[in-house]
Order: sequence, then C-alpha cells, then structure tokens
Amino acid sequence: MSARPHPVLGRLLTPLLTPLLTPFLALLLALTGLVALPSPAHAATPVCALACDTLDPSKAQQDTFPVPSKTINGRIVRLHVSDPDNMAWASIDNGTTGESVWLDRSWDRGATWEGVLGKASIPGAWTGTRTLMYNISDPVGHRRGWIRACGDAGGVTCTDWAYPKVCDGSFCDGADPATASGDDTPVPSTTLFGRTISLHVDQRNGMAWGVVGSGGAGDEIWLDRSWDAGASWPEGASLGRTSVPSRASSTRTAMFATRDPRGLLYGGAVRACGREASHQEGSCTAWARPAPTRARAGADALMASYQTNEGWWRSSWWNSAVAVTSIIDFAERTGRHDYDWAISRTFEQNRGVFPAGVRSSDPIEGHFISRAIDDAGWWAIAWLAAYDYTGDRRYLDEAVTIANYVHQYWDPNTCGGGVWWDRERTYKNAVTNGQYLWLTTSLHQRISGDTVWGSRATTAANWYLGSGLINSSGLVNDGLNGSCGNNGQTVWSYNQGLAIGGFTQLWRSTGNSRYLDTAKRLADSAMSSSALTRGGVLTESCDVGAGSCDDNQKQFKGIFMRHFADLADATGSAAYRAYVTKQADSIWSTDRDRLNRLGQRWSGTTPNPSDWRTQASALGALTAAEGLSAGR
Repeated sequence: MSARPHPVLGRLLTPLLTPLLTPFLALLLALTGLVALPSPAHAATPVCALACDTLDPSKAQQDTFPVPSKTINGRIVRLHVSDPDNMAWASIDNGTTGESVWLDRSWDRGATWEGVLGKASIPGAWTGTRTLMYNISDPVGHRRGWIRACGDAGGVTCTDWAYPKVCDGSFCDGADPATASGDDTPVPSTTLFGRTISLHVDQRNGMAWGVVGSGGAGDEIWLDRSWDAGASWPEGASLGRTSVPSRASSTRTAMFATRDPRGLLYGGAVRACGREASHQEGSCTAWARPAPTRARAGADALMASYQTNEGWWRSSWWNSAVAVTSIIDFAERTGRHDYDWAISRTFEQNRGVFPAGVRSSDPIEGHFISRAIDDAGWWAIAWLAAYDYTGDRRYLDEAVTIANYVHQYWDPNTCGGGVWWDRERTYKNAVTNGQYLWLTTSLHQRISGDTVWGSRATTAANWYLGSGLINSSGLVNDGLNGSCGNNGQTVWSYNQGLAIGGFTQLWRSTGNSRYLDTAKRLADSAMSSSALTRGGVLTESCDVGAGSCDDNQKQFKGIFMRHFADLADATGSAAYRAYVTKQADSIWSTDRDRLNRLGQRWSGTTPNPSDWRTQASALGALTAAEGLSAGR
C-alpha cells in the first residue's frame, strides 16, 4: 500500500518538521494511536492483457468517465477509461507547473494498492497533463482490479474507485435474489453448529447468493468469488456479508456475478460461507461455477485458460488452432458473441514470425506456417471457420495462403499422390490428407468462380479412396507404410472425423453420392466399432484401462465431433443426431466437475485428467449437441 498522510495532521505538522524530527514524530503518533506507521509501498508488476501497461492514451479506443471527477484547489482530476481496451489513465487540468496526477490500482477492493502508477507532473507553460494507460484487470493472472485517479495540487485527493461492481448483461453485483430467473443449489450445503449454509445460483444469468438457515440473530452469511478456480479470492472475499436480524433464523446475501466481460474474466467460481454468532470459526461450501447452458459452461471454463496477452492457449501450437475453432463453432452454433474478441486477438497475435521454443518447438515462419504441414493445416481450418462466422475477408485470405503452402507438399511421384506430413517428406498420413481434402473442398465452396481448388479436391478425394488409408472395416488407420500400403497403425478419432467431414463437404459441392456414401460408411463404422466407440461413447484407444492420452491425443475426439455433426446436419439422420446427443449427455453427467471442467474420458472412467485441451475437445461435443437441438 502506498503511504498516505493523515489528512489533517499531515498538512498542519509537515511544514514544522525537520528531516530529523520526522521519523521520531511518526513513531510517537503511531504509538499514541493517532496515526499508523505507513505500510511499505509495493511496486506494480507490469500487467499485459490486450495491451501492456504504459500504453499511450492516444491509442485508446474510447474515452469515458465512469466516476465523478475531483477538484483540488480549482484543479480537476479525472479518471479516464477505455472499456474496449480494459485500460485507464488519469489527467489533471487547470493546474500549474509541478502539480501531478497518477493512478492507484488495487487487487483487493481498495484494501491495498499499487500506488503512483504513471505519475506525471505538469511541465512548464502547461496547465495540465495525463498519465499513460494501465490495465484495470489482469485476466492472465486471474485478478480483477479496481482503479482510481489521484492528484497533488497543494493537497492530495483521489476519485472514487472504478469498477466496484461486476456486471454481466443486465445483472450486476448487489442484485436482489428475488429477481433471479431460477434457484439452483449446485453443491451440497455445509453445516456449522446446527446452521445450514448453502450456495444458490441463477444458472441462466450466472448469478449467485448465499443463504444461512436454522440459525439465530447475529449469524453471518457471505460469498467468496475466485477468478482462478478457488486458488485465491482477494477481490471477492466476504461479498455481501449479512447478519441474521433479531427474532429471525435465516438470511441471504445479495446476488453476485460470476463473469466479468468488461475485465475479460470468465469462469468465476463462487462459494457460500457462514459464521455462527458466538464462535469465530466459519464453514464454506465447495466452489462451483454456474452453467447457463452446457456449451456456455464449457466455453467459459476453456476461456479461463486463454492467454489474453499472447492470444493463444499456452504451450500447444496446433492445439490452440483447434481450441479457437471450438470457440468459433460455439459462437456460430449458439449465437453467443461473448468471445468474438478472442478470434481476432488470436489471429493478430500469432500471424507473425516466432523463433523455435516460443510458440512451437519448430520456428513459426509467418502466416501460421512451420515445417509441420498438419500444424499449418489446423490453422487454415480455424481461419475458414472464422471467415464463415465473421465474413471478414482477411481470414479467407489467410486460409488460402496456408492451403497453398500445404499444396506444395502434394506429391504424385510417391504413392501416386497425397500430401507429405512434414517438410522432410518422411510420411504420408491420414491427418494431413484429411485436412487437405477438407481444405480444398471448403475453399472451392467459398471462392466465387473457382476451378483450381475444386479440381484439387476431386483429385484428393479419388486418391484418398484408392490409397488404402480406409481399411476393410471402414476405419481410417494412421497412414501409409514405405510400400504405400495401409500401415495398420492406430485408428484415431480425428482421422476418422476429418475423412467424414471432407467427404461430406465434397458431396455438398458436387452432389456425387459416392462421397456421401463414403462419409456415412465411415460414420457407421465409428459408431459400431470398439476401436472408437464403447457403450455408445466415443472412446480413444488411450482412454481404455490405465491408459493416458498425451497432449495431442486429448483433443482428437472434439475434432471428430465437429465433422460428425456436419454429417448429421447434412443427412438429418436420427441415428447420427442421437449419437451426438449421447456424447454430450455422457460428458455432462460423468465427465464434469463442479467447476465445469471436462475431462479426457467422456465416459467418466479413471484416470481422467482435465486441462484446456480436454476442455476444448469436450466443448466440441457440447456445442454440436446444442447446435443440433437449436436447428443451427
């Protein structure tokens, strides 16, 4: 906390004190209880979100004034906020040389703060100045901040803090539970000296409140809110703390939000806590996240892991392409625009050049291209999805650039065709060729008057059908051996899904029933074979027994569901639609914890790790099911 002098004693005594007397008097006043010794000021750790601290205000997208300005001896101190940037700056006007202005930023609702941020003094011949811009919240660090402007012009004063309340849609912190659209108790209540403490949630609007019952006067109830899944909650401690009134046995808090779109904080967790009047100890329920819908709950939990400053999900390059595709599909199929900003953010922050070890073990050479041909292909698929959703031509152009790169590795001199998996031309496999089939077909559909991509798509499809990648059971093995035959390696769900999607799209383009029949054969085999489905639930070979999927394999099933749902849309098949629904139901009932984290194994068996990759994968199934039920 920055040191602040006593507002009266400081002005009266400071001119009379010498440097030698100041420490002695400060200690004396502290011992007599008149003032406290100042807490050591702590330097601000730079925060980077959509931009980093100290951005010039000339680059702000907006200039609003969320709190009233303050006047000091005729000088005006203002807090400026640009909500699209999630940043603020301070200004002072009508002043004289040497007077100053700065920002304070607090992560614990004003109890302590990073002080004197961007302090600026009025230069000679000027009457005002401003600070640089600072982030209000820290989504990467899972911290929600308050911010205020302060000035010194013959005395120090500060504006009110912004923003003390979280608002999500039409609801803000402090709303009356009587206005809730529902009342659900997502976790078991807890008891304390006979009192019942329970967490209540309006699932539809993502609002929560606490209730204490079977108690007496003076018992207390409150909420805690955490932006990092319950690891910490400095900004959200003791929200709405309320006491049971006399001659009553229960009370409740106000409602509090669990998403802060302004601060780019999603997937907030809450718990209810209480204290019996005559004891100091308290008791809390488990943490929980609301679930407005299955898909929204999955998307919120996925976005809680998004690196806002870098524009990706850290530590997996191609997996991030698939994760942003899941977010785009979520928006497209549900009509929700919560994360539209993340689509452009991912594009803008990652289309450049990165040395090895920054985004991938390989160098990224610009335009999402590296030596791994399939890695580039996933990004092309993502930007085609973004183009379909937004209509923004830059996404289509980027997909064309990447697809042209992939096409360079189509080689008819080995195995009669097919795309190599890597720049070293070591392997022709199902994933790269499934991507190529889907990409060529999809570009043909989106580029008016195209003949080039359409011809490539037909060539790719005919080669795929004759390549031997599809075995006699209608399943896609991993690739071809040195003799250009099926290598018999693992049947992975994403290879099956890409082939289903590619042939489905080619049927849409050509009307050739051969392609639709192939897609249906692949889908039927996936549903009936224990290599991919067990007990009606999509199951990877690494999901079985004590097996564990690696970070790549964790995301395969979501890719399958994206393309399987496309076939269900294309055919209207009741069996395919039921299969999609079955996956979503199993995930929701067996593969989800109280924080809506979704695991690797959709049947809920153990071991069942969860991370953002498993989250993105399962979100694909939830989105597919929600889209089918909505008729999208």
